Amino acid sequence: MVLTRRRFVQMAGLGLAALSTGACAAPGSKGGDRRPNIVYINIDDMGWTDLGFMGSRFYESPHIDKLASEGMVFTHAYAPAANCAPSRACCFSGQYTPRHGVYTVGSSERGSAKHRKLIPTKNSTVLPDEKVTMAEALRSGGYVTCHAGKWHLGADPKTQGFDVNIGGYEAGHPRSYFSPYKNPNLKDGPKGEHLADRLTDEIIGFVETNKDKPFFLHFAPYSVHTPLQAKADVIAKYKGKTPTDRHKNAVYAAMIDTIDTNIGRLMGKLDDLKLRDNTFVLFCSDNGGVYKVSKQWPLRAGKGAYYEGGICEPMIVRWPGRVMPGAKCDTPVCGIDFYPTFLEVARLEKPTGQVLDGVSLAPLLTGTGTLPERALFWHFPIYLQGGNAQTQDPLFRTRPGSAVRLGDWKLIEYFEDGGSLELYNLKDDPSEKSNLVRKEVRKVAELHGLLKKWRARVNAPVPDQANPRYEAQAEKAAIAKARR
Repeated sequence: MVLTRRRFVQMAGLGLAALSTGACAAPGSKGGDRRPNIVYINIDDMGWTDLGFMGSRFYESPHIDKLASEGMVFTHAYAPAANCAPSRACCFSGQYTPRHGVYTVGSSERGSAKHRKLIPTKNSTVLPDEKVTMAEALRSGGYVTCHAGKWHLGADPKTQGFDVNIGGYEAGHPRSYFSPYKNPNLKDGPKGEHLADRLTDEIIGFVETNKDKPFFLHFAPYSVHTPLQAKADVIAKYKGKTPTDRHKNAVYAAMIDTIDTNIGRLMGKLDDLKLRDNTFVLFCSDNGGVYKVSKQWPLRAGKGAYYEGGICEPMIVRWPGRVMPGAKCDTPVCGIDFYPTFLEVARLEKPTGQVLDGVSLAPLLTGTGTLPERALFWHFPIYLQGGNAQTQDPLFRTRPGSAVRLGDWKLIEYFEDGGSLELYNLKDDPSEKSNLVRKEVRKVAELHGLLKKWRARVNAPVPDQANPRYEAQAEKAAIAKARR
């Protein structure tokens, strides 16, 4: 039996209803004049299979699973990039990577120069000030805005639309998950205090203070990004569990457990303050899980790769009275859709001059309509080291290229050697094992043409300059050694 993604999710316990792509049923009633609060929970490096409601039998996430049962689960949700900073830049700008220039974390010249055939596109590490972020748009519309946790797009999120900043700065991971944190925008707590607990204490205080105003809360706990650090008693709980073939790391499991507990605390506070019914909650991850830590099987590879394991993410939307509890949606959606969705939820217009590449998901959420079939794009004109057995080669998680998904089909183009192509049917082959580029010539031509037209439209840079430091024999030897 071919294990399609739909079949996998059914076997994992999701219990997909008979919902066709683009037809995600939910009630469409509306009520109340006050603009809804918006809570955007953006977990770091949590993979597509890393939660109970997405099939994990080792990691435990009862509070997030409960949230899933109360809202709509998206089974084909995509990050707009395969690692942290570019994904967040896309979500906050509502734009694909070529429009803002954040392609990776740090330098685009990652890995040994001897193994890079091309000179990659220069990378920006800061979201440009001229981009109107979703936080700026919501604040202009009357929302009180709060960021808590990882920012990674500049020194201070208060320069890009947030009234309150709790622990956000340019760092991509914490120096420690236990106090002292050594974070310039978060005072240290008692020695041994856990970062997830502390951030949740702070955001609960924000919610209590602003319960009578519409608020936008971006909760981006640094969890579950490395370093892998967790509470000893929670680690002990998982050391006593039977591991599975893809999930077995007790420390990582304890990190998921702790963030799950704190999401439960936040949802409980919304209930206590009677804010639940007028609060839109979106839960997701910023990219796929780290392959060495948590396998995303049957999806291929993990964070940093543009195979499914690197860009698929768990996603839930809860909006009482508008989104049917327990609904499942298999329409492909992406992080670039969050910005226009929040605007529609808040009943606000798009900022003048701001290009938004995504679309509002409100019709899917409320059952008032469907989305026309559309292509989703990724562009990564950079190198990212740290490959593994499931990436294109063991030296790089990705080499310079682009990708497009349309319907069940996904095409990846790598720019080295004049361009090489990979084509996968994701319905039949969610593991991306069978490259159909020679069998489906017409489909290749269709998607490749679409991809090239998109790159021209968004002025996407395609690196084509040879790297003078490249050594073919050194690369060949390194690949052979890594595969031994």
